[in-house]
Amino acid sequence: MKNILLIPLLLLGTAFTGFAQQTAQNFSLQDCINYAYQHQDSVVNAGLDVKSADYKVRETIGTGLPQVNGAASFQDYLRTPVSVGPDFSKGFSAPINPNAPLVPFPIGAVKYNNTYSLTATQLLFSGTFLVGLQAAKTYKELSQRSLVRSKIQTNVNVTKAYYQVLVSNEQIKLLDANINQLKQQLDQTTQQNKQGFVEKIDVDRLTVQYNNLVTNRENTVRSLVLNYELLKFQMGMPVQQEITLTDKLESVNLDQQLTQNTADTTFYRNRIEYNLLETNLKLNQLDVKSKKAAFLPTLSANGGFADVYQENHMKFLYDHPYPYSYIGLSLNVPIFNGGQRKYQLKESQINVMKSQNDLENVKNAISLEASSSMITFQNSLESLNNQKRSRALAEEVLRVSKVKYQQGVGSSIEVTQAQTDLESADNQYIQALYNALISKVDMDKAYGKIQ
Repeated sequence: MKNILLIPLLLLGTAFTGFAQQTAQNFSLQDCINYAYQHQDSVVNAGLDVKSADYKVRETIGTGLPQVNGAASFQDYLRTPVSVGPDFSKGFSAPINPNAPLVPFPIGAVKYNNTYSLTATQLLFSGTFLVGLQAAKTYKELSQRSLVRSKIQTNVNVTKAYYQVLVSNEQIKLLDANINQLKQQLDQTTQQNKQGFVEKIDVDRLTVQYNNLVTNRENTVRSLVLNYELLKFQMGMPVQQEITLTDKLESVNLDQQLTQNTADTTFYRNRIEYNLLETNLKLNQLDVKSKKAAFLPTLSANGGFADVYQENHMKFLYDHPYPYSYIGLSLNVPIFNGGQRKYQLKESQINVMKSQNDLENVKNAISLEASSSMITFQNSLESLNNQKRSRALAEEVLRVSKVKYQQGVGSSIEVTQAQTDLESADNQYIQALYNALISKVDMDKAYGKIQ
C-alpha cells in the first residue's frame, strides 16, 4: 500500500523538477533583443500605434465613399398644427383685405404622421479629401518609424543590461581567483606563524585582505542578481523567470575599424531621429496643401427615398403610403470667411519653415553626437588596453614579491601592497571594460548601425 502511494509522489516530484529545469532558458544577446521586441511594453504599444494608424487611413478613405443613412419618425399630434392665410370665405374672386386677420384653413397637418426615409451622398470632388488621403498614409509612415525608434531604444537598453551581467560575471571570476590565491597564501603564512617563521601581524594583514575580498564578492553577487533583474525588465520578461546567458565577453569585438565610421558622411540619414523629422516635414507640407485646397469648391451628389404615412385615424394610417424620391447635386463654393483661410495657410507655411530648421539642426546634432561617441569609445578602448597591461604588470609584481618573501629577501608588507595593487588593477580593469562596452553601444547607435 505504501509503494502504491509513493509512485504518484515520485511522478509529481519528477514533473516538478522537469518544470523547474524548463523555466531556466538559454539566451544569447540576439535572443534577448528578439524577446524584447515581442514583449517590451514600449515596443508593443508602438506596434499598436501602427495598427491604429492603419485604421486611421481606412477611416479617411471611408469619408470619400458613399454615405448612406436611414431614418424613421413617428408623430402623434396631441394638438394638430394648422395652416393659416387670408380669408377666402367670401369667394376667391373677392378682394383681399391686407389688414384683416388671417384665418385657419381646413387643410393642414394630420394627427398621425409616420415617415421612413433613406438618403445617400457621394463626394465627387474635394481638394481637402485628396490631400487628407496623402496625409493619412504619411501619418502611418510616422507611426512605423516611431516603432523603429522604440525598437532601437529597446535594443540599446537590452544590450547594455546584457553587457552589465557579463561584466559582473567577469568581476566575480577575478575575485574568485584572488580569493583562492590569497587563501593559499593565508594558509601558508598561518602554518609558518605556527612554526615561528613569521609574525602574527603578517597573518592578520592577510586575514583582513581575505575578509575584504570575500565581502566584495558577496556584494558583487548580490549586484549580479539585480543586474539580471534589470536585464529581464528591459526585455519585458517577468523578473522571477530564470535565464542563462550564452554569450561571452570574448565574443564581443571591440577592435573596430573606426575609420569606417568617418568615411560615410551621410550616416545621419540612417538615424531614426532624422527620419522622423523628415516625415514630420512631409506632414507639415501636406498641411499647407490642405489649407490651399480649402479655397477650392466641393461637389457632391445626393439622393433619397421616403415613404410617408398620414392619417387622422390610427387604423387607417398604413392604408395609403405617400412616397417621394429625389436626386441632386450640391456645390459648396467658399467665397469669404474673414480671411481665416488665408492666415491658416500662412501659419502652416511657418510650420514648414520651422520643420526645415529642425531638420538641419538635428543633422548637426547627430554629427556632434557621433564625433563625441567616437572619441569616448577611443578613450575607453585605450583605457581598457592600458588597464589590461596594468593588471598583467600587477600580477607579475605580486608573483615577484611572493618569491622574494619566500626567499627571505622581501617583507610581508611588500606582498600585501602588491596584493592590494592587484585588487585595485582588477577593479579598474572591470570599470574600463564596462565603459568600453557601453561606449561601443553608444557609438553604434550614434552612427545609425542599430536598426
